[in-house]
Amino acid sequence: MERWSLGAKVVALALLLSAASHGRELPVKSSDRSFIYNHTLAKTLVEYASAVYMTDLTALFTWTCSRCNDLTQVRDHQGFEMRSLIVDVENCLQAFVGVDHSLNSIIVAIRGTQENSVQNWIKDLIWKQLDLSYPNMPNAKVHSGFFSSYNNTILRLAITSAVHKARKSYGDINVIVTGHSMGGAMASFCALDLAMKLGGGSVQLMTFGQPRVGNAAFASYFAKYVPNTIRVTHGHDIVPHLPPYFSFLPQLTYHHFPREVWVQDSDGNTTERICDDSGEDPDCCRCISMFGLRIQDHFTYLGVDMEADDWSTCRIITAQRVQQFRLELAGNIMMTKHDIDVSIVEPSVQNRLEQF
Repeated sequence: MERWSLGAKVVALALLLSAASHGRELPVKSSDRSFIYNHTLAKTLVEYASAVYMTDLTALFTWTCSRCNDLTQVRDHQGFEMRSLIVDVENCLQAFVGVDHSLNSIIVAIRGTQENSVQNWIKDLIWKQLDLSYPNMPNAKVHSGFFSSYNNTILRLAITSAVHKARKSYGDINVIVTGHSMGGAMASFCALDLAMKLGGGSVQLMTFGQPRVGNAAFASYFAKYVPNTIRVTHGHDIVPHLPPYFSFLPQLTYHHFPREVWVQDSDGNTTERICDDSGEDPDCCRCISMFGLRIQDHFTYLGVDMEADDWSTCRIITAQRVQQFRLELAGNIMMTKHDIDVSIVEPSVQNRLEQF
């Protein structure tokens, strides 16, 4: 298909840039506390990371979307309670916050990149530079686009507020943050922000197909502040290899934080490898030949579809859904058991937070 041929061109460009990725590496200082990988939890969280891609805001708000129903069937007990729905039309961002009563945890899910734009997004990632120092972390540098997408948009304010309200209602329960692709990158900054406020023991992070977000110094800080972290990578997925890793530039190159779980599919069987605490285990997804990387593996994780449910451009489809959603809210068509915060930012009101 044509979109894969474009993906092949992007992969080829990435391969040229990553050909010299062997040599001296900076170690990542990991925390003494380790997060035990739980396959059942991963299956639940990947469903949440998939559900946040849904473009029918009404169905997401009422937790009746097709992927919501799939998730409800997986959960055994009280299920999921939506607490906050967040949409930023201008910046093509979407997230939700809720409470999973079976896990006794607050869930934060942040949407990743639409499939029809992911090719250009990957190409941009190859050339992005580490051009932003992280506050109060000497020598730590991060990807400015990922940092800004979370910290300089409505996401940080709305998510922080929703988490605070949920903990006020249910006590100091844990927070689990998840996301796929670019959503995983933003989820990382979200988890770090919440861990600094609530304490690292109260926050867990599990991402799927996440790109690198900072340098080795940042990875070390991250491992310290958010020790309960898992990055799930799938097979030959190209995105976890981006932005490129250059071991001959140890102070400057992008570097994953730990810990990776590498999922592979072979002959109908699935294996999950728990990787070392370096963040760049050469025996995990980094062992894949540069010529073996592909984009197809990015859109399925643990058997769950991670594609957006609409191929339209993000701003157009989101704007249409927002208009429909507003009408249904205003008409009191949607009935819920409790108040749900809805935060919507549109181009004409970019810095205004609306609570319904």
